[in-house]
Amino acid sequence: MRRVKLDRTDRHILSDLQTNGRMTNVELARRAGLSPPPCLRRIRALEEAGYIRGYHAEVNAAALGFGITVFAQVGLNSQAEADLKAFEELAEAWPEVRECHMLAGEMDFMLKIVAEDWDAYQRFLTSRLVAAPNVAHVKSALAIRASKWLPGVPIDSQQP
Repeated sequence: MRRVKLDRTDRHILSDLQTNGRMTNVELARRAGLSPPPCLRRIRALEEAGYIRGYHAEVNAAALGFGITVFAQVGLNSQAEADLKAFEELAEAWPEVRECHMLAGEMDFMLKIVAEDWDAYQRFLTSRLVAAPNVAHVKSALAIRASKWLPGVPIDSQQP
């Protein structure tokens, strides 16, 4: 992965794509003040440099039958690197786990988990999560509602 030094145009492209990943190259180029071929070259360079990791559709979880989101704080018995990696691999294999973050502090991991309902989450919790090797304890917090959700990071496209 080669490193690209970001300029104002690159930041503008990243900001626009982060907001609307389906924007056409022609529209993106127009908004960035470029013609389409150089804009596409910049996008490819940003992808190759790892600034753009992928393109995704934002789907409606509730419409697809996933009525609840739970944040689970997981504490492990051991924090040896091999044990941390083993837990991360397990979390990666569980489709209900949508995010897995290693934490500093009291808890070792924070998982974002979706389920059809509370009973489905409890089945996942008891049959997989607390039954997993090295898991010492789990604290669950049921999300009531999401009032803000923004993908990515705040990009200042005016920065030089």
